[in-house]
Amino acid sequence: MLLQGKKAIITGGSRGIGREIVLAYLKQGATVYYFDLMEGDSMGEYQKLAAEHGGKVAFMQVNVTDENAINAAVDEMAKAEGVIDILVNNAGITKDGLLMRMSTQDWDDVININLKSMFMLSRAVIRPMIRQKSGCIINMASIVGIMGNPGQFNYCASKAGMIGATKSLAREVGGKNIRVNAIAPGFIVSPMTDKLNDEQKKAMYDQIPAARFGEPAEVAKVCVFLASDLASYVTGEEIKVAGGLGM
Repeated sequence: MLLQGKKAIITGGSRGIGREIVLAYLKQGATVYYFDLMEGDSMGEYQKLAAEHGGKVAFMQVNVTDENAINAAVDEMAKAEGVIDILVNNAGITKDGLLMRMSTQDWDDVININLKSMFMLSRAVIRPMIRQKSGCIINMASIVGIMGNPGQFNYCASKAGMIGATKSLAREVGGKNIRVNAIAPGFIVSPMTDKLNDEQKKAMYDQIPAARFGEPAEVAKVCVFLASDLASYVTGEEIKVAGGLGM
């Protein structure tokens, strides 16, 4: 029970990697508030795990591009629970295309949901974390934020930005017992990667030393580690979960 009694916010917690993080945190005894546009189909499973492991789960309908909605939801959660121990900035989208054909709207949408939301959510939780003199922020970046990837100019920029912001914030708040880290998943089977065509999937597969694609639960395990006391001296890092891709 590595997260017993911990209070966590997870964005994009209704499906994909976010869903697996919610499941993993509940299994470790955490109380989880997941922010998303839709509750999703897993609330029954979430509630069962929360009851079995001593935590609880709550869905909050939050558009992560809406500053007022973010601040209101974080304040509500902090008042209800007294502390905010963990923030996982997981919400993200792709709108792929070659740069010469990419619309300004596609750039703005990806930057706003992937990167600007991380800024607004991190800013919202950092004051309560400083007051309580503890906290953990985990940013879900991507291996392509390190490597680059053709056709993902906007997505790669957003994920590279998350990694840089992770290191900057870790330096700002490290002395206040707040840890900030990033996870850089590789090719993880999810609704997002399902959008890629067979040619794109094969090109990525051929570069993976582990010779397989990853599973969302494998990312969630690293997310548990980083949020737990096992990672008490780990901050400012980007941890690749990519089967050797990008090494």
